[in-house]
Amino acid sequence: MTQINTWQQILDPSHRADPYPLYTELRKTPVVRVEDGTYVVSTYREIVALLHDPRLSSDMRNVPELAADAPAQAAEDGTPTLPPTFIQTDPPEHDRLRRLLTRNFGPPHRPDRIVGMIPQLFEIVTNEIDGFARKERSGTIRVDIVDDFAYPFPVTVICQLLGVPREDEPRFQAMSDAVVKAADPTTGGIAERRRRRAKAIADLGQYFAQLLDARHGQRGDDLLSGLLSGDGDEAPMSSEEILSNAALLLVAGHETTVNLITNGMLTLLRHPEVLDRLRRRDEPDLAARVVEELLRYEPPVQFLSNNRNTLDDIEIAGTTIPEGSPVTLVLASGSRDPDFVPDPDRFDPDREHNEHLGFGGGIHYCFGAPLARPETQIALTELAHRLKNPRLVADPPPYRASPSLRGPRHLLVEIDGVNPAHPDQAPYSPGHTPP
Repeated sequence: MTQINTWQQILDPSHRADPYPLYTELRKTPVVRVEDGTYVVSTYREIVALLHDPRLSSDMRNVPELAADAPAQAAEDGTPTLPPTFIQTDPPEHDRLRRLLTRNFGPPHRPDRIVGMIPQLFEIVTNEIDGFARKERSGTIRVDIVDDFAYPFPVTVICQLLGVPREDEPRFQAMSDAVVKAADPTTGGIAERRRRRAKAIADLGQYFAQLLDARHGQRGDDLLSGLLSGDGDEAPMSSEEILSNAALLLVAGHETTVNLITNGMLTLLRHPEVLDRLRRRDEPDLAARVVEELLRYEPPVQFLSNNRNTLDDIEIAGTTIPEGSPVTLVLASGSRDPDFVPDPDRFDPDREHNEHLGFGGGIHYCFGAPLARPETQIALTELAHRLKNPRLVADPPPYRASPSLRGPRHLLVEIDGVNPAHPDQAPYSPGHTPP
């Protein structure tokens, strides 16, 4: 089997339930050029090296094919295009945008933002699980962990954080789906998917423009209001920059967390001994260790698809990646690289050292990680504690189409009832040092 064929199998939906044996095959050649000219990198050390290499750019306008396509993209349907989001730029532009976003999101300027949301997270999770009891039929309750819990929870959270009305979810969901689909390399060439993504971000930007206009200058304590106001020594973002980055945060703020929570519950049901330990609540740091191991073992983001390119020739693992080449970093493969982590295909929350790639690395380390961690820790701890005798209806469950944002489309679970909410809040640990 050639490595190109291996990559095609990874993209094939029939392998979505378990791509990890294919990653083992792919790692035999750490860097491989696939049919569309993309260089796919699959081993831990090489991925980490590239994540920290300034010659690897996140601005896809550096790719000649895409730079030539930009005028067509702008004129495709008349929709105003927005500037690139901060994850699509390089320093110093990236640093400025990320700094302004962070000023309104978390440490060091808002160290209380996420911690202050913890009671809200518990309240949302409690209400969602309480609702399971209404599904009882003949003494058994069947729930879909995705539709009944893992999706509504982070959507509610990101809406509160941004200041978006929760009832607008049906309006922005189709646009969010379009952004996710554009990241799927099976849905078209790089230039075509870039056009679709820009259109979806622009549509979301128009939604945010209408939302901000409706406020008539009334601002609150949400992240959008903070971006509009600006603070500190730097000038605030432009209106267009606010719209594009708000659109990104709305999508990224729930899509990956849905998969992380769902992958987590599926993994715990497959490892009942860990589920039972989490249920007992007598290991204060277990939830944090479970989530870190999930980010290594079953990450929601499997690879960064065509959002990196080379600014110069880069020699790595005996291969020269030419200047102007798109690069895909297979994070999920790197996190299971046996040359870096022992016994990589075993789920083990007791690992002493777990420097996974679940949140990427380098200057583009996941912006939302400080929120995703407590969200998932709280969600899994409460599910473990409150669900009576949970068991899978189907294993494997049906999966979403996307090979890069990987997770079950549905996760049907039967339970015998719902325990009352625990009077004490579950432990959580928002901090972690990225690789």
